Amino acid sequence: MSDYARYSRQVILREVGVNGQSLLRDSTVLIIGVGGLGAPASLYLAGAGIGRLILSDRDHVERSNLQRQIVYRNTDLGRPKLDAAADNLRALNPECSIETRPGPLDDAGLLAAIREADVVLDCSDNFPTRFAVNRACVAARKPLVSGAAIRFEGQIALFLPGGPCYACLFGEGGEAAETCEEAGVLGPVVGVIGAMQALLALKVLLGIGDDSARLHLWDAGKLSWRGLAIARDADCRVCGNPT
Repeated sequence: MSDYARYSRQVILREVGVNGQSLLRDSTVLIIGVGGLGAPASLYLAGAGIGRLILSDRDHVERSNLQRQIVYRNTDLGRPKLDAAADNLRALNPECSIETRPGPLDDAGLLAAIREADVVLDCSDNFPTRFAVNRACVAARKPLVSGAAIRFEGQIALFLPGGPCYACLFGEGGEAAETCEEAGVLGPVVGVIGAMQALLALKVLLGIGDDSARLHLWDAGKLSWRGLAIARDADCRVCGNPT
């Protein structure tokens, strides 16, 4: 290990250890969307010692982003999010290799990026992207950590190859998602869900626990969590066997 002091607080965990830290160093995580969810997720993953992060986004940093997208600084205003995030993540941990894939990715580009990853984080904010990411993860047989947040509400789910997929839960005919621009969101709400996405990614890579096939719903107003089982849809057009 090149920098034990940096990772010492997690290396001493029985579930991690030196071998687990080496596993994280040799892992690749793809983050689709470096906004409210992707910003905290990327910071925690880089800090944890993920060896390679691939980021995809298409936007530029705006002043309204700074309330919650904590990977950016005031000096980043107007810059492409990918460039700003990559610089700030490298400043946090020079050992983490940061690569960028400017979006929006077409189906072929998305599938190619996902095939490079060990875990995929969907931190996007719209159903078309979520469905496209899900289809590519099913095709490439890659774990998918999906998150969403708005107002005082958040949700997160882990989908593993062979189990139910995102389309089993929502169907590919989902209505247009309400946006934070329209409905608002409290910064720490996306921070919690983004941090949880990073946590699930680390647990998958380390082989800790079994968090798949459950939708976790968070009510930040009441500080309460609720979990729902996700059943596989045999007729799912993505992962099922439609007749």
